[in-house]
Amino acid sequence: MPQEFKRQYKEILKQYTQRQTEHNLYEGQNISRQLIQKNISPEEVISIHKASLEELMPDLPNDVWHSFDLLIEVMVRYGLALREHQTLIKKQENFKMEMELASNVQQTLLKTKVPQMNDLDIGMISVPAKEMNGDYTHFLNDDTTVGIAVADVIGKGIPAALCMSMIKYGMDSLNGAETEPIVVLDVINRIVEKSVSDSMFISMFYGTYDTSKSVFTYASAGHEPPLFYCAKTNSFSELQAKGLLLGVISNVKYEQHSISLEKDDFIVMMTDGVTECRSKDGFIDQRTVMDIIESVRDQSAQDMVEYVFHKLEELQEFEQRDDFTLVIFKKK
Repeated sequence: MPQEFKRQYKEILKQYTQRQTEHNLYEGQNISRQLIQKNISPEEVISIHKASLEELMPDLPNDVWHSFDLLIEVMVRYGLALREHQTLIKKQENFKMEMELASNVQQTLLKTKVPQMNDLDIGMISVPAKEMNGDYTHFLNDDTTVGIAVADVIGKGIPAALCMSMIKYGMDSLNGAETEPIVVLDVINRIVEKSVSDSMFISMFYGTYDTSKSVFTYASAGHEPPLFYCAKTNSFSELQAKGLLLGVISNVKYEQHSISLEKDDFIVMMTDGVTECRSKDGFIDQRTVMDIIESVRDQSAQDMVEYVFHKLEELQEFEQRDDFTLVIFKKK
């Protein structure tokens, strides 16, 4: 340790014990910067302090000197713990930067554009609970047909994001929006089964809306059933379709069904971040979700999904526990 620093500290200590002024304290604060720059440990500072006191106040009782020995031992352990803590913080900062980078890459890679259709009003919102989104939404469209995929990985973080890239790859390999939902799910399932770890499973819903016929055709791979709102009867019903999760086995038979839409009818597609919202009193039941959606049924599809998200966020006391994705197809 530099002798100049020891002499400097001794002089500051001498001035302070004699005067106890604000200026003396300020000098002590300034010297602390040198401790960091010169990488001087806490126990070394106490040793310097003790040695300086021995020269300035040699008549202090032995008990005082012994107390410094104890303090030095305490600071040795403290210094080690502090350095370990700082190392962990640095690692966390690096990990956070990597996660933010991965999140930006994911958003760019999986970005999808909501199509504009003459006969259909579409609203979509997808909000991750953390940096990486375990939900995936993708649109395909041509002049008369729009296809919608809504998927949810059972798992979070970077592994989930990698699974989503497999779905994106599968979706990009399709011929177009007119591909039947059962064909879409079969293609994606085969890709996932070959490419994704056995511990990762994906639920997925796929539907197509034909504007020339006002018919919505759909199939599901273990996903949350969408809600169909019938404006004429002012009632909701679930669009059920059986099918295993993606990635379980390669050969799966999916069910496919169709439903006709009349003016102001709409279909609500979602992930379990919507259906499994929890307030302080427990899970928010489906009837509550339906009531929230119904309360804004006269608004645009985009206004509807945004209102539902903010209302459920409020009911959860702004503590989002899961990725939230909501898509509405509303017939004009």
